[in-house]
Amino acid sequence: MSSNKSGAQASDIAIRVCDVSKHYVMFERPEDRFKQMVVPRLERLIGRPPRRYFRDFAALSDISFEVGRGETVGIIGRNGSGKSTLLQIICGTLQPTSGSVEVNGRIAALLELGAGFNPEFTGRENVFLNASILGVPRKEMEWRFDDIARFADIGPFIDQPVKTYSSGMYVRLAFATAINVDPDILIVDEALSVGDEAFQRKCFARIEDIKDKGGTILFVSHGAQTIVQLCTRAILLDGGEKILEGKPKAVTGQYQRLVNASADGAAEIRSNILSIRDSSPDEPSVAKAQVRQPAVSSPSDSSLWAEHLEESPGAFTDIGDYLDDGMQSQSIESHEVRGARIHSMRVSTLSGKPVNVLRLGRRYVFEYQVDFIASAQNVGFGIWIRTTEGYGLGGAQTIRSPDQRTKSVSSGQSISVRWEFSCSMLPGVYFLSSGVSGTRDSERIVMHRIVDALMVRVAPEVGSLAVGRVDFGAQPYLSTVTSRVEDR
Repeated sequence: MSSNKSGAQASDIAIRVCDVSKHYVMFERPEDRFKQMVVPRLERLIGRPPRRYFRDFAALSDISFEVGRGETVGIIGRNGSGKSTLLQIICGTLQPTSGSVEVNGRIAALLELGAGFNPEFTGRENVFLNASILGVPRKEMEWRFDDIARFADIGPFIDQPVKTYSSGMYVRLAFATAINVDPDILIVDEALSVGDEAFQRKCFARIEDIKDKGGTILFVSHGAQTIVQLCTRAILLDGGEKILEGKPKAVTGQYQRLVNASADGAAEIRSNILSIRDSSPDEPSVAKAQVRQPAVSSPSDSSLWAEHLEESPGAFTDIGDYLDDGMQSQSIESHEVRGARIHSMRVSTLSGKPVNVLRLGRRYVFEYQVDFIASAQNVGFGIWIRTTEGYGLGGAQTIRSPDQRTKSVSSGQSISVRWEFSCSMLPGVYFLSSGVSGTRDSERIVMHRIVDALMVRVAPEVGSLAVGRVDFGAQPYLSTVTSRVEDR
């Protein structure tokens, strides 16, 4: 690994990983380690081919990618895919078996929080100890310390030995120390679940601040939503290999297919992902939503508008509910069928008219049918709504309520699912996903899921005050306050 600080200003690359591999020697029995040390040498002396008493385990295989300055890149993958090993190599705490890593700039790494803390030292002493490990001069840490203590918010415990800390206090101080050194590069390994909700939000805000100031962030998480929210590009690792790289929404969609698959189905899905990558090397994110705006310039230009006026004669002169046949989801992803199959999805008005152009504040129906090809217990059905960028807005699951879940289903049974929902989304394009889960052989599994199944657009509203993604029904109430200032 090389750290090129002198050329940091001249280079537009913050991190360059070239053909990095990491191999470990695995022994089945303790005595095999001793045999490996002695027997092959003796066999070479007598002219025999040496035997191997170990197996080679490739934690990483020929990983290559670059992270530009100011870029936020997410790494996602199943457990054991090599994510943490890769980050340790980039940080220099682990050496690769082959390949090279180039880092330009100061790194702050949130890998194992508090790994450098001495339990006998106070929190204050550990802050300075950890800062020296990060390469921050003591004088710089002296003027940064108040910010760190304020961020950690552990009060007088900052001057107590950390062995007296609770686990929450420990990780809060470790996070505050690492995050408040103004790094050029921030590396985060699944460290955003520390502390309570208020502290987590403060951690996200600090990371977003580093991002806004042009810092480079390499981020590992199992949370697809977090990757989509924070990152501009994503990398999917599996079995120590980089199997896909591209836009966060497309990459996390493939990850969710993998993580929800059975052992046999995962191999087939993995092959499918590799074929996507190989067929489109320049732009792996082939599942990009394509939005076509309808050519409706005025109410009289569309027979669909006339039909809408018949249903709602008091409507404004903006676009109403109707079906745009050209608006189809191009990012639809069907997960592995594991005992159930979803089909016949549609959105309609309460009267049953199919639509995909909706009106804010109205009630609609999202319905689909589920055919069961295996028996299951405690079956739940779901709806999920997200944006074109992949941000999840919310949804519902019947499994969350004992009264709503289906106790059992039989093979060959079909269930029609009908979700009534209020359109609270502000004008824009959104995607609806469907899912069914159940218990089979004492294991809770996703039986089938279709992500981005349907694409809908919420029509513009005249005079709306709401901003963002969701209308909370906020109403202003203003009054003039007259104050009199008397001379004294």
